[in-house]
Amino acid sequence: MATNAPVHTGRHFLQIPGPTNVPDRVLRAMDMPTIDHRGPEFAKLGLEVLEGCKDVFRTKNPVIIYPSSGTGAWEAAIVNTLSQGDKVLMAETGHFATLWCTLAKKFNIEVEFLPGDWRHGASPEQIEARLREDRAHTIKAVMVVHNETSTGVTSRIAAIRKAIDGAGHPALFLVDTISSLGSIEYNHDAWGVDVTVSCSQKGLMLPPGLGFNAISDKAMAAAKANTMPRSYWDWHEIIGSNKSGGWPYTPATNMLYGLKEAITMLQEEGLDNVFARHLRHAAATRAAVRAWDLEILCLNEDEHSPILTAVLMPDGHDADRFRQVTLDNFDMSLGAGLSKVKGKVFRIGHLGHFNDLMLMGTLAGVEMGLALAKVPHRAGGVTAAMGVLTGAEAKAARS
Repeated sequence: MATNAPVHTGRHFLQIPGPTNVPDRVLRAMDMPTIDHRGPEFAKLGLEVLEGCKDVFRTKNPVIIYPSSGTGAWEAAIVNTLSQGDKVLMAETGHFATLWCTLAKKFNIEVEFLPGDWRHGASPEQIEARLREDRAHTIKAVMVVHNETSTGVTSRIAAIRKAIDGAGHPALFLVDTISSLGSIEYNHDAWGVDVTVSCSQKGLMLPPGLGFNAISDKAMAAAKANTMPRSYWDWHEIIGSNKSGGWPYTPATNMLYGLKEAITMLQEEGLDNVFARHLRHAAATRAAVRAWDLEILCLNEDEHSPILTAVLMPDGHDADRFRQVTLDNFDMSLGAGLSKVKGKVFRIGHLGHFNDLMLMGTLAGVEMGLALAKVPHRAGGVTAAMGVLTGAEAKAARS
């Protein structure tokens, strides 16, 4: 039957900032028969992944694994540590910070939402000033998104921890690492985070389906004292079952096989090397965008995301039309602008199971798409990115 739809060969380029490309090794690891999740074989797997997660979060404390999305892990962090009527301080860094704020309000949490322009991360100075004003310690938690996937802005978590301490405030510190874990430097223990929220489909290189809470001793104490109703998300019952490698309900067994392999891959490369690779690719991408004479949404050089770059479209040009032209012609998916920046930005994902040649293919697709969509730009972005990558390689070879 005749069709006007384009026929594409080769692999689809999935360059959204998550879900990311799943490595063949992980797919093969998940290709296992269903086993008894109450049996000894599964218990061994359970203990291995629970211990491996501690390495990725860089914590000695428990990491809870849920069969859930990141949204479920958001909810788990709230219902285990906060009670109805509690007050929290959050920062408006983008679409996902806004969604977490909305979710908290559904549990009758009073949210003070520090306004932002979606081009900067959470301000440590602003947070410290507000906490100093709260002499009665009515604010029970500070909640921040580490990497705002909608904007390509990364907040400075270690600096925010220092701000909380500088104010002498006892608030819990809850951090969303849904898009940053396993791709951007993160230290749950060293940075004094009480609950770290994450999920499987970004830096962990898995399909969607697993949510995580890494928790501190202070968070565990809060969970014992709080009055929020919860059952499925309750840490205590899960931790009890985890001691023997099990869960109090049916876990996502085959996803855990994939998680074990993904952790092995991160350990083989070395987390510090993983972080350095993402920084290189981000620098090369920004060089391309600047060579195209387009504007990067993130304004602070210290807050550029290592895992995605959000690019502003010139006035009068629609980002979604450009994305559609690129998809139709080159079979490449780019991230859409969300809510406040819908149609105004496109997002280039460069995270997870990714290398230099994949990045160059991505940037070539963007540059060709800009030309076909008649978006005003200068040529040469791909060449600029190659200069960053080859320059970094040459420097490494000389050292």
